[in-house]
Amino acid sequence: MALSKQVFPGDVQDIQVPVIGQHYLVCGNEDCKKNCQFYCNSCHLPLCEQCRDEHHNIPENKNHEVVPYRQRMRKLPVEKCKDHPTKDIDMICKNCQVAVCSKCLIKDHRGHTFDDLETIYSKNFTLCLDKIYNINQYYLPTSQDIKRDIKEDVLKLKAFMDKIRTSIKAEAESVKRLVEKAMSDNLEQANEMEETLLEKLQSQDKAYDEYNGYLENLVKEFQGYLSYDKVQNNSILFSLSEVLNIKPIPKSTEPVYPVFTAGQYSKDDVAKLLGTVTVPTTKPASRKIKPMDITSTQLKPTRKLKEADGDELEVNQKLSLSSSVTNVKEYIVPGLKSVCHISGGKSGILWASDASGNLVQTDLHGKQLQMIKTSGENESYHTVTLDGNLIFADRTNCSVNRITLGKTITRFITTKGWVPLSIHTSHINGDILVGMTVFFIGRVARYNKTGNEIQSLEQDNKGQRLYSGYPHYITENINGDICVSDRNKHAVIVVNKLGQHRFSYTGQGSKIFPYGICTDILGHIIVCETSSKTVHLLDQDGQLLSLVLSQKGKENPHGVCVDDDNNLHVGYGDTNTVIVYKYLQ
Repeated sequence: MALSKQVFPGDVQDIQVPVIGQHYLVCGNEDCKKNCQFYCNSCHLPLCEQCRDEHHNIPENKNHEVVPYRQRMRKLPVEKCKDHPTKDIDMICKNCQVAVCSKCLIKDHRGHTFDDLETIYSKNFTLCLDKIYNINQYYLPTSQDIKRDIKEDVLKLKAFMDKIRTSIKAEAESVKRLVEKAMSDNLEQANEMEETLLEKLQSQDKAYDEYNGYLENLVKEFQGYLSYDKVQNNSILFSLSEVLNIKPIPKSTEPVYPVFTAGQYSKDDVAKLLGTVTVPTTKPASRKIKPMDITSTQLKPTRKLKEADGDELEVNQKLSLSSSVTNVKEYIVPGLKSVCHISGGKSGILWASDASGNLVQTDLHGKQLQMIKTSGENESYHTVTLDGNLIFADRTNCSVNRITLGKTITRFITTKGWVPLSIHTSHINGDILVGMTVFFIGRVARYNKTGNEIQSLEQDNKGQRLYSGYPHYITENINGDICVSDRNKHAVIVVNKLGQHRFSYTGQGSKIFPYGICTDILGHIIVCETSSKTVHLLDQDGQLLSLVLSQKGKENPHGVCVDDDNNLHVGYGDTNTVIVYKYLQ
């Protein structure tokens, strides 16, 4: 596709509003500079409406197939026939299932049926793009979401099993207390039995002590009877029947010892007391896989996304790049000296900041709704989440703060020594993208909605650093690409959602100084370039499509965003006025 001559600010310095944007998707006729709207599939030529009519009026072009540009047929890559090097392979033999040139067709495939290889190529090319898009837009994100769910389930499982282990120990402690109580009762009963038996034995022992004393006294008495001095008065001279009558030995009983009967139990009996851990017989429920939906959460339901190769799909059969860029509105952001960054909130409400750390919430009539003093500078350090809360980076404390609708400021993320410069909320899944720096080294980190880091981007596939020490503006495209303005690297660096480097946009010859960056519903990448004092409109693959030219007196574009009505808001570093442009039709 032929491109028009590149346009630089010096070539158009006398243009007044309404500003005319120079589109680089232009008519293929050499002398025509109009916007391309049609495509000739026969000669692979992009055409404007006037050139299309002229093209049809040429007799030899009467049978050419001219279609809207988005319905164009892909040009077949040139491949020479091995057997006939002067001929291009452009047909496929359906009988032999081989690609052939016109000479092969005549020489070796007479009577066979053929298909146009270019038609097949274009069809399969589009099919592959669709599959690539579906993989990037649905299958990979869905699979990654399920993987995150599995990680969360792992954490939930560990917490759940910790509770079970705590319950097992508590149950064991309970049984242990019961065992100790039963043991204590048995010991007490044994002590009581011992005390009873001891009392009985001691009573018997005492009886025998008394009996022994009686016998000892009786012996002494008998000995007295035997004394000669007392013979005359001793009763032994008379009758001994009463004297010799000795009391019988007291009777006693042997103790009956208690019997201990050991408990009859097994491990299973103990397990029943403690409880058991079992696997439920319930069949595990299948994880829910969200159905494929080609629309992004940031788009209205009637809108469509774009193809993976960068061509815009129709949004409502009418929405496309306009042939001119017009100024439709201006508004002032009170309380700011300049407008270095704009982040959109709900309809008609925006947040804007200047280079001095002043962050203001305003409506489109210039009414200040809220103002915050921050440590931010000329960077995209604030963003509005899907639920309407503001998140902004705190350079001083190396953190990211959240402001809820109740105006309460809470620390949300700690960047652990890295200075956060830029921040963006994903409109696809609500993740938080943060560009940061430390010691002249830059990186981009992805955090989930709870503030946990889930991805870190620092190097490309070759081990080279993706960013310099200043990734100061960041956004996400509708296909999940992460787009970063890196002022020190003089480039817009784009990686896919897996962190693989896709391309770097470095301008059209002269060194660029990229600042504010955003994307739109068609997947365009829109970036402020302060050196040329323009806003560059790129396609999804980094090809320059258009320049939005600054007006005199407002020549330092810094911040950009696209609102719900597909209007482009541009803030400038030399004024607190925001200009709203219409660039789609």
